[in-house]
Amino acid sequence: MLQSVFDDLSDPVARAEREREFTAFHPLGRFGKPGEVADAVLYLAGPASSFVTGISLPVDGGSIA
Repeated sequence: MLQSVFDDLSDPVARAEREREFTAFHPLGRFGKPGEVADAVLYLAGPASSFVTGISLPVDGGSIA
């Protein structure tokens, strides 16, 4: 989602600083990967979650914790 924010910065130093600002917001200190979101979706869609109902499953690197 944030790729366009970084793509708009042509100065590599400014781009690196902006990436540091965004990653500092997350307790894990990095951006999430598409596969990490996919894993959560697969869990909720699969048989392992058959007894799970009515939950919110934030996949956000701990930013709302």
